[in-house]
Amino acid sequence: MTGPNDFLNRLAREAIAAGSDPSREPISDGDALRLLGDETLSLEALLEAAFLVRAHFFGRKVRIHILQNAQNGACPEDCSYCAQSKSSKAAIAPFRMKSDEEILEGARQAHAAGAFRYCVVLSGTGPRRERVAHFARLVRQIKERYPIEVCVSAGFIDEEMARELKAAGLDRYNHNLNTSAAHYARICTTHDYVARLNTLKAARSEGLEVCAGLIIGMGESHEDRLAVARELRRLSARSIPVNFYTPIPGTALGEQQRLSAEECLRALVLFRFTNPDAEVRAAAGRERYLGERDMRCLKPANSIFAEGYLNSPGEAAPATLRAIAEAGFELERVEP
Repeated sequence: MTGPNDFLNRLAREAIAAGSDPSREPISDGDALRLLGDETLSLEALLEAAFLVRAHFFGRKVRIHILQNAQNGACPEDCSYCAQSKSSKAAIAPFRMKSDEEILEGARQAHAAGAFRYCVVLSGTGPRRERVAHFARLVRQIKERYPIEVCVSAGFIDEEMARELKAAGLDRYNHNLNTSAAHYARICTTHDYVARLNTLKAARSEGLEVCAGLIIGMGESHEDRLAVARELRRLSARSIPVNFYTPIPGTALGEQQRLSAEECLRALVLFRFTNPDAEVRAAAGRERYLGERDMRCLKPANSIFAEGYLNSPGEAAPATLRAIAEAGFELERVEP
C-alpha cells in the first residue's frame, strides 16, 4: 500500500513526463477525480504536488493578465451566467466599441502595470469582416509600441478571420468552453458547445494559440470539470483561465451554491495535472473565494488577472504585484 504522498508524487512525475505529448495522457480519469473529491488527500499535499509540475515548466514566475472591456452588453446570446446576455437584467452600462485611442492607452497602462498579456474583449456573437480588419490594425499598433502579448476575445470566428488576426501579430484567441458538452444546454440555448469548439479549432488551424477555460460553480459535476480539462488537452490550449462563478444581480443563472476556497484550489490542481505545461490562470472570482492576499493559487497556477474583470472589480495591479513577491514568486515580463 502506498500513502497519499507517494500517490501524488507519482502523479507529478507522470504529468511532467507527459508534458504536451499528445500521445500520452498525463493522468487517468480515476486519479483526476480523486484530486477533486478525495478528502484523504489534504489540500496542502495537493498544492505541493501541483507545484512540482508547475515549477518544472514555469519555475516561480507569474504572468499578469489585464483585461480591456472594449465593448459591453447588448449581446444576442442567452448565456445564463453572463451579465451582458439578452437574458440578463443586470444593471450594467452597455457601450459600443471603445475608440482606438482608448484601446491603445489601455495597452500602455497594462504594460506599465507589469502585464505579460493584454486581453481585449468584445461582447456579441462574433465580429463582422470589417471589425476583424479594424482589430488587425490595432493589434499591429500595440505590438509595434509595447513588448506585450495580445489576446482577443470577440466571439465566434472562422478560419479566414483567424488568418487575418494571426498575420497582424495576434498571439492568442480566447473563446472559453465554460462547461462540458453534457452540461452546456443548461447554461445556454442560443448556441451549442460545438459552435464554441469550432471557433477554437479555426483559431488553432491558422496558427493562433488557443486560450480557453471554464467557469467553476454553475451546477456542474466533477466529471464535467474533468471533461473540459480533457477537451482543452486535445485542443493543445496554451492558456487556461479557470473562472469561479461570480453571481451578478440580474443574471439569469442567479445564485448558486457558494464555492469553498478548497474547491477552487482543487480545480486549479486538476487543470495543472491534466494540462501540465499549459498556462493555468486563477481568473475571475479569485478575490471573492480566495481573498486578495491568498496566493496559494500560485502553487498550481502560473498566471492571474489584475485590475478587474468584464463587469466586476478585481485587485489593483500594485497590490497584486506585492502579494506575488511576498509569496516568493516573481513577475514574468515579455522580453523586448
